Amino acid sequence: MSIEKVERIPSLAQGTMPKDKKEKRSRKEEKPYSDKKPRKDSTVVKSFSDMGLKPDLLKGIYAYGFERPSAIQQRAIRPIISGRDVIAQSQSGTGKTAVFSISALQLLKEKSGNTQVLILSPTRELAEQTQKVVQALGDFMNVKCHACMGGKSLGLDIKALEQGAVQIVSGTPGRVFDLIRRNALNPSNLKAMIIDEADEMLDKGFKEQIYDIYRFLPASTQVVLMSATL
Repeated sequence: MSIEKVERIPSLAQGTMPKDKKEKRSRKEEKPYSDKKPRKDSTVVKSFSDMGLKPDLLKGIYAYGFERPSAIQQRAIRPIISGRDVIAQSQSGTGKTAVFSISALQLLKEKSGNTQVLILSPTRELAEQTQKVVQALGDFMNVKCHACMGGKSLGLDIKALEQGAVQIVSGTPGRVFDLIRRNALNPSNLKAMIIDEADEMLDKGFKEQIYDIYRFLPASTQVVLMSATL
């Protein structure tokens, strides 16, 4: 599985060859790494309008109040919407929720009522907050995001999913796995699984629940990890 890692990357110090060393190197070896062209999906994009987003999604972004993407948004959105597995690391308050919310909305096939994106969060508050952000950004799109988490009626979650047209699910691992186990949430059409606060999720007893969920996903499912520290 190839992974696009988006974070602050230290520069690589290149060692120099001693003058008296007479080893010959091929032209291929002497070719500097900097000559390689960067991937189109990993370049910095400084405007939402240059990211190739759907017009209705752009309307939602600007209506939400965004004017210019933050540093992490400039670097992470393009790799995600291009379909790559991504690890994105950035401090809290830098716009990580918008990164995966915008990406999730861009990945959707709006005409399909199948659940296509799953967003996992460590707490009910975060899952609910994510659902609200996704719904607001997708206000001009034909999109429904449902929050599935403990503390809410399981019956209401089952009813909402069975009625269909829930393209994005934002939830906590325990409730999501319970819904999959009960055949209320069908994971067979999932295009992406996004794990918010991945460091916390993999450190606080959620690891096995996430693995249980992952086992039900199609082999082609894209995986995105978002975290402040990894």
